[in-house]
Amino acid sequence: MKPMGPGKPVAYQGEPGANSEDAVLISFGETATLPSRTLADAFAAVESGTARAAVVPVENSLAGSIYETYDLMRASDLVIRGEVLLPVNHCLVALPGQSLREISRVYSHPQALAQCDSFLREHGFEPVAAGDTAGSARMLRDRGLRGAAAVSSRRAAGLYGLDVLAENIQTQRENATRFFVVAREAAPRGERNKTAVVFSTPNRPGALYRCLGTLACRSINLTKLESRPSRERPWEYVFHAEFDGHVNDRDVTLALQDLATKASTVKLLGSFPAGAEASAKISADQERNPERSRE
Repeated sequence: MKPMGPGKPVAYQGEPGANSEDAVLISFGETATLPSRTLADAFAAVESGTARAAVVPVENSLAGSIYETYDLMRASDLVIRGEVLLPVNHCLVALPGQSLREISRVYSHPQALAQCDSFLREHGFEPVAAGDTAGSARMLRDRGLRGAAAVSSRRAAGLYGLDVLAENIQTQRENATRFFVVAREAAPRGERNKTAVVFSTPNRPGALYRCLGTLACRSINLTKLESRPSRERPWEYVFHAEFDGHVNDRDVTLALQDLATKASTVKLLGSFPAGAEASAKISADQERNPERSRE
């Protein structure tokens, strides 16, 4: 993805060393980053003009969608400017001198814990939810917690002076997280593009079928469809959809116009260049598929 120009930093949720910061560096290269306590804070930094963009996680290949991101997109005027797929190598990190035998509790973001659930169960570790992966690593250092570990990246372990006790501990080796780049201005058209929308349907038979037919009849490929509870009305739902094409493509323009006549509400979240997996992030250690643990 092309940089948006120098100056203001790019926001992300988490501490330095978080996977989200890695996604910022992949998207923008060497740039100033702005750690944010929550995803909502990252969005607010862009909306206020403190940051030029934010890079936020939207789904993981093992643990599924990050629904908070979808909810924030619905409520915000920011648009999706791009996406990046980040291969994730989770490590078990602890204070220097600790071994696996001494560990009883493991701290990390709930998504990271879910992605490593088999490893945690195998060793009888108690998972403890925390704010983010790198923040958990920093907490171990700051509090001098012995008998505890964190799930984080190897880079975070280096930043906070921790030992890596095990790596590639995710349940499936091919683990990746997809991030959206969100900003106030739309992205230029790329060689291959996606469009993302959120819409609701009338509560009557065939409503969703007719809405999706606006894409099918124009041979537009639907790449993602997911329902979320409506914030406004209990037990009613909205649909997040992504499909190939750009809003300025004739067929996509006509499909969106048609969708507006069949759906109760439609919001365009953005048209953006489709991202390619950032294979450069797969480290030499992952390529070697090293031993997962150090006793």
